[in-house]
Amino acid sequence: MIKPVSMSTMDTQRRNAPVLALNLLMLLLLAIILVGCSRDDAANAPAPKAEGPPEVGVTTLTSQRITFATELPGRTVAPVIAQIRPQVNGIIQKQLFNEGSQVKAGQVLYQLDPAVYEAEYAVARANVKKAESTYANARTMARRNRELVKIDAISAQINETSQAEAQQAAADLAVAKAQEQRAKINLDYTRIVSPIDGWIELSNVTPGALVTANQATELTTVQQLDPLYVHVSQSSVELLQLKADIEAGRLQAASENDAVIELRLENGQRYPHPGRLTFSGVTVNPDTGSITLRAQVPNPDRVLMPGMYVRAVLQNSTGEQSILVPQQAITRRPDASTVALVVDADDTLQERAVVVGRAIGDNWQVLDGLAAGERVVVTGSLHVRPGSVVRAVEAPRTPG
Repeated sequence: MIKPVSMSTMDTQRRNAPVLALNLLMLLLLAIILVGCSRDDAANAPAPKAEGPPEVGVTTLTSQRITFATELPGRTVAPVIAQIRPQVNGIIQKQLFNEGSQVKAGQVLYQLDPAVYEAEYAVARANVKKAESTYANARTMARRNRELVKIDAISAQINETSQAEAQQAAADLAVAKAQEQRAKINLDYTRIVSPIDGWIELSNVTPGALVTANQATELTTVQQLDPLYVHVSQSSVELLQLKADIEAGRLQAASENDAVIELRLENGQRYPHPGRLTFSGVTVNPDTGSITLRAQVPNPDRVLMPGMYVRAVLQNSTGEQSILVPQQAITRRPDASTVALVVDADDTLQERAVVVGRAIGDNWQVLDGLAAGERVVVTGSLHVRPGSVVRAVEAPRTPG
């Protein structure tokens, strides 16, 4: 039996028809969009990787001559320093030099008031003349009595007395001459001279100042500046290495136990005159474990001054068969041993014990354990282990 449809129900269906049509249209559009995205994702998805050995970056070792510089910090020191002090008391009358100028040995620097010392010298000279006269009379008397006693003209006692008086007069004359010489020396000391050739510093006194013999404060200082010394502190271990490098010919040598050096000044500039480093220290400081080395450097232009901080640069080179290995290829164990991963001819990793020396740039100098032509791993070592088969790819090499 068919139920009749009311007019209100039909009206409701007619009103909802557009809404239903719109909903169907939106569902259709959404389905089209989802299908398109799934196709794009499928197109852009990466292709599955083929299975194979892990990849590591390696560098192939080569033999070469390695040249590198060793820098040693140091201070410049004058080889000869004369501290000028008075040797007698007096008042400074004159200063006879220009501060900062070059002076010669024996050149008068200061003149003290000589009046007192001139008087003492005059007295000493007079005493010498008096002693000479006394000695002459005593000697004549002793000679005469020596002849008279032979003919018994005088007693032996008188002769002996005259002989003793002559000897006493001779001794008095010697004392007088010594006093004269001393007075002359003191008079000469009123002229304070330079004991060496060199360059003179500022004066610590002025004319009119009272100075005393051997006072603690020097009047000025004279220093030799050409050549100049450079004192370098070096550990005993590094000193042994330097000597070994010279003996092996790896360090340029000026003569036996000497090395050619260049200086770098405080401002970073290179000093134009090369010098030589002499291994002159003989005692190791027990507190620091270091020894003082001495370098001698020409200083004709007086560019260097005592007390300057410089760096002594030694050019060192190794043999033709030396090998450098990148520092990232070396692993240091807790026991201080060093190892490297080597890729053999079968592309299999091997762990190799290695002995390294100096750090040269970003590389280590290889002393033992590796040879030219071998491939060492520099990247990718965290994902592999010894005994693994790997795919070795040559990595860029950092120059030494």
